[in-house]
Amino acid sequence: MPPDSREDGLSGRIVISVDAMGGDRGPAAVIGGLTEAAKRIPDVDFILHGPEEELTRLLAKRADIAARCTIRHASGVVTMEDKPGQVMRHGGDTSMWSAIESVREHEATVAVSCGNTGALMALSVIRLRKLPGVNRPAIACLWPSRNPGGFNVMLDVGADIKADAPDLLQFALMGTSYARNGLGLARPRVGLLNVGTEDHKGRAELKAAHELIEASAGIGQFDYVGFVEGGDLPSARVDVIVTDGFTGNVALKTGEGTARLVGDFLREAFNASFLSKIAAVLALGSLKRLQARIDPRRVNGGVFLGLNGTIVKSHGSADATGVAAAIELAYRLAKSGFQERLAARVASAAQAGQDAAQGGEEDGTSE
Repeated sequence: MPPDSREDGLSGRIVISVDAMGGDRGPAAVIGGLTEAAKRIPDVDFILHGPEEELTRLLAKRADIAARCTIRHASGVVTMEDKPGQVMRHGGDTSMWSAIESVREHEATVAVSCGNTGALMALSVIRLRKLPGVNRPAIACLWPSRNPGGFNVMLDVGADIKADAPDLLQFALMGTSYARNGLGLARPRVGLLNVGTEDHKGRAELKAAHELIEASAGIGQFDYVGFVEGGDLPSARVDVIVTDGFTGNVALKTGEGTARLVGDFLREAFNASFLSKIAAVLALGSLKRLQARIDPRRVNGGVFLGLNGTIVKSHGSADATGVAAAIELAYRLAKSGFQERLAARVASAAQAGQDAAQGGEEDGTSE
């Protein structure tokens, strides 16, 4: 069943479940982002999870948006300091749990949360369960790049610090499906992140993964470019970068920190003297375009892949602009039928692997 056929009393409309609590900026930022996104995507409704009285008050001055929101009362909040194990045992009354439950019960196609990443992943795995054939779920992020679409996909960026060769193959297949449905790439190019591009470099599991991914390119309907290095992350050489969660998370945080550092250096340079301030005024248009290009809020939203439901993780520090970006990403994935296509991709790849082991051959499912 395609996602946009699921109804919450309104035929043909996408329903997104939103955890209003847990972010550093509180529910006001979430409601602000929801409002921004809703103005641009009229065919979407929301189930909003959190304290009913507080959410009702925040929506009171947004009558047009309030009419598209169903408030689901949840008194508890998962904080950034909470341990995943604690949340799994005692988090049944929290907005995060409630938001995931709406996806589990098929009330919503996708959930969005700014909350604790570890707790969100743990709850998602427990409540939604992994897709058949998936050993480790992954978090995929969009990375600004020189590609025509402006972004590359990288996964895993923190769902699990470990990944063996079969896991990395699964990441390649899931990342391909995300790039195809989220970025509109008919045949994505996949690269495996390593310390060098030479075949003899890297750990044993990377060499094994290299062979598995290369052999699966035909079944997965992607082009494998081989090993890629850190400098290729923003390049036009590749569309999907595959790595383990430890390396991916370090790369992600390093990239975000570097973008902030460059921004700070530019401000300092243009404020250094009277002449540099004049130069800043003259270059204002170019600076605004640069800021828009590297603004991390534009790519806010990591997607949990490999589960029986789609979860979009927004940055905990996201403002209204960042939350809006995460909600719009969730909408695009829901509208494309991403979850069903991903499940079909994983299932067909698993079947093809079984057939290959028996000497058979399977073409796989087209997306």
